[in-house]
Amino acid sequence: MFSHWDKWLTRRYQKVKLRCRKGIPSSLRARAWQLLSASNELQQRNPGLFQELERQPGEARWLDAIEKDLHRQFPFHEMFAARGGHGQQDLYRVLKAYTVLRPHEGYCQAQAPVAAVLLMHMPAEAAFWCLVQICDRYLPGYYSAGLEAVQLDGEVFGALLRRVAPAAHRHLRRHRVEPALYLTEWFMCIFARSLPWAAVLRVWDMFFCEGVKVMFRVGLVLLRQALGSPEKLRSAQGMYETMELLRSVPPPGLHEDALVHQVAALPVSEALIERERGAQRRRWTETRGEMLRPPPPQRGPHGARGVRMHRGEP
Repeated sequence: MFSHWDKWLTRRYQKVKLRCRKGIPSSLRARAWQLLSASNELQQRNPGLFQELERQPGEARWLDAIEKDLHRQFPFHEMFAARGGHGQQDLYRVLKAYTVLRPHEGYCQAQAPVAAVLLMHMPAEAAFWCLVQICDRYLPGYYSAGLEAVQLDGEVFGALLRRVAPAAHRHLRRHRVEPALYLTEWFMCIFARSLPWAAVLRVWDMFFCEGVKVMFRVGLVLLRQALGSPEKLRSAQGMYETMELLRSVPPPGLHEDALVHQVAALPVSEALIERERGAQRRRWTETRGEMLRPPPPQRGPHGARGVRMHRGEP
């Protein structure tokens, strides 16, 4: 498939999607993520740019913030355990280069765990271009000041939850548990801090192939697991008890295959998400005014985007 990637992506995308849902072999994951996101094309079109960005001084406030966060990323992973070790050095290089490339955005704390996951799989330069694609193509506006794009998607998520799990939606509204209280870290870190590691990798395999709809589906599955039965709803008598339930998802022992199966089966299409995003954005404008940096009307992965729009869901 790698040898004839463009042909597979344009003519047999459904097969690529099924392979990603099955789980990309660990030995192929780095190359697959780069091809799925088209970050390899960016890197090839910009030879030497990463090194040039590294050589520039950068803005002191962003560099100080990055320095403070280095030791907090996967501190028990051998790559990042040592202060000043090669893993932390590479993480600093990647995050600093991004602030130089996008000075209007700078640095956001949630970018650090995302970049760290990428560095576990590929060299620093490749991880940098993959991070650029995530920030620019998959999650535009997520890491900008004000986090408006994340807040908007929180409203979208709430509307989807009302369709998928109305009882859970009513419970959260009754106890004033807004999506921002639990969804922000899930989405901004692409579940890197919220799921068992094997599940994180499977979610990322699907995310790079299918785009942001995967995050919505995973979040909806987790909410249904946390609040999907009358017994669980009765056990959460207030905001505190409800938040404790949400902090304990997924339940212990949930296998990544079971999670992926539920995510794939959820009837939440990309078209539905985009329609709901349009409705929520109009509501945002009516109640809060224009967004500072409105997200583009269509978002998704660079390489597979056009194919998915013509081949149906899920």
